Amino acid sequence: MKTNKTQTEKAKYILKGQNGQLYVYEDKIEITRKGIAAFAFQGLKGKKTIPISEIKSIQIKPRKLALGYIQFGISGSIESKGGVNAANYDENTITFSDWSLNKYVDEIKLFIENIMIENKKQNTIIQATSNADEIKKYKELLDLEIITQEEFDAKKKQLLGI
Repeated sequence: MKTNKTQTEKAKYILKGQNGQLYVYEDKIEITRKGIAAFAFQGLKGKKTIPISEIKSIQIKPRKLALGYIQFGISGSIESKGGVNAANYDENTITFSDWSLNKYVDEIKLFIENIMIENKKQNTIIQATSNADEIKKYKELLDLEIITQEEFDAKKKQLLGI
C-alpha cells in the first residue's frame, strides 16, 4: 500500500514505531499498521483516525532499557496497563525503540496538548457568547413583562454559573 504523498506532506509529525506509524495533523491523528512487527502485534488492523478533540489524555514513556511509547486516551477506550509489552497490543499506542525519538515524542505530545488547550479556550469563548445571548433574550422578556425580575435573576445566575 502506497502512502498518499500529499497526506504525508500535510502531517506535522510522523513517528514510525515498532507496532505502527503515527501521523499527527492540526486536527487529528492517524495510526496505521504497516510492517511485520505491526502485523505481529496488531494483526490486519487498518488506519485509525482520532480527532484531537476526542483525545482526553496522552501518556508517554521514554525509551530507556525497554521500548518507549506514546499512548492516547480517548473516551470509551480502555488503556493498556501492562507496561511496554501490553502497549505493543494497545490500538491507541505506538511503541518505539530508537533512543533519539524520546525528544521527538515529547514534541508531539506538546504539539497535541497545545491544540487541546486552544480548542478548550475556543469552546469557552463560544459558551460565554452563547450565555450572553441567552441573558439578552431573558432581559427582553423581562422588559416586556413576560417574566418577573426574580425569574430573570435566577436564569442569569444559572447561565453565569453563580
